[in-house]
Amino acid sequence: MILAGDVGGTKVHLALYDFEAGRLNVVREQRFPAQQFATLDAVVKAFLADGGSDKIVAACFGCPGPVRDGRLKLTNLPWTLDAHELAHSLSIEHIFLINDLEANGYGIPELAAEQVFTLHEGDAAAVGHRGLIAAGTGLGEAQLIWDGKTHRPIPSEGGHCDFAARTEREIALLQYLRRTLHGRVSCERVVSGLGIQNIYAYLREVERLEEPAWLRERMATEDPNAVIGACAEDGSSELCRETMHAFVAAYGAEAGNIALKLMALGGIYLGGGIAPKSLKTLERGGFLQAFLDKGRLSPLLESIPVRVILDQSCALLGAAAYAEARATELTGHSDREASLHR
Repeated sequence: MILAGDVGGTKVHLALYDFEAGRLNVVREQRFPAQQFATLDAVVKAFLADGGSDKIVAACFGCPGPVRDGRLKLTNLPWTLDAHELAHSLSIEHIFLINDLEANGYGIPELAAEQVFTLHEGDAAAVGHRGLIAAGTGLGEAQLIWDGKTHRPIPSEGGHCDFAARTEREIALLQYLRRTLHGRVSCERVVSGLGIQNIYAYLREVERLEEPAWLRERMATEDPNAVIGACAEDGSSELCRETMHAFVAAYGAEAGNIALKLMALGGIYLGGGIAPKSLKTLERGGFLQAFLDKGRLSPLLESIPVRVILDQSCALLGAAAYAEARATELTGHSDREASLHR
C-alpha cells in the first residue's frame, strides 16, 4: 500500500491507497485538525493506529512551502519536516516530501472527467504547458511543463510575489493593506482565504459597505470564509457579493499572468478549496474578464482553457502517484503495473 498526505495550514488529510486495474484505489482516509498536533509524525501515527502500517511500501506528503534536500519549514504551521527523520520515526523505508501544488500537478492525470469543471473552453485540443493555481488557506502555484510525452510538475512560490493592483478599487485595497500589514503586500494577501477576509475588511471599513447585524453575528460565530462565500453565492449580502467579486477578479488576473508567463496552451487549472465552492461566482464573469484582460495578448488568453478541479483529493492522489513512481524507480517493482496482471 501507499500512504499519501495533503498537509495544509488547517488540516492534514491522510489516505492509504492500493491499485485496481492500474488505478489508485483508496483503502482508508481521514482528516485531522493540524493545530491539535505538535508534529506530522503524531498525526500519521494516530491515523495508522487502526492498522495497515506493516503493508506500506512508500509514503509521500504534499506540503505548503519550498522543499529543499528533503526538508522544509511549513509556511502556515510551526512544523519543520525532514524526510529521513520521518522515515525513521514511522518505520517506512521510502518517504518523500514534495510541494503541495506539485502534488496537485501529479494528481491531475489521476482524475476522472467528471472531477474537473470547464470554466472556459478555449482550444481544448491544444497541447502544451499547463499552469496550476490554488487559492485555499494560502495561494499555491505550480508549472506543469510538457516534455512531449507528459506534464512534469515544477513547484513554485509564485503566490508570494507582489500583488499587482489593476483597478481603482484594487489600488485602494493595496494602499489599505500596505497600512494594515505595515509594508509589502503579496498576491497571497488578496488571493486566498486570508485574502477574502482582507477584502471584506477593506470594503466594510473603507468603502463602508453595510455589514448587517445578522451577518456580523455569523462572521463572529462561524467560519468567516464559508459565510462570505455562501452569502455571495445566494445573493443575501451585498458586502459578501462584492467581496467575492473582487476576490475572483484578482484570482482571474493572477491566473492570466501565469498563463502568459508559461505560454500555458495546455490550460490553466484552479485547485484549492475555494473555487469548487464558488462556481456561481466564478461563472458570473469577473474571473474570466480579468483573466482575458491582457491587452494585445488577450486573443492568446481566449485560446487557453480554464478548468476547476472539483475533487479535493487531487493532492492526495498526486502524492500517492509520486510515491509509487519513485518507489518503483528505487526497487524495480511497480504495484500499479502488478495490478494490471491480477
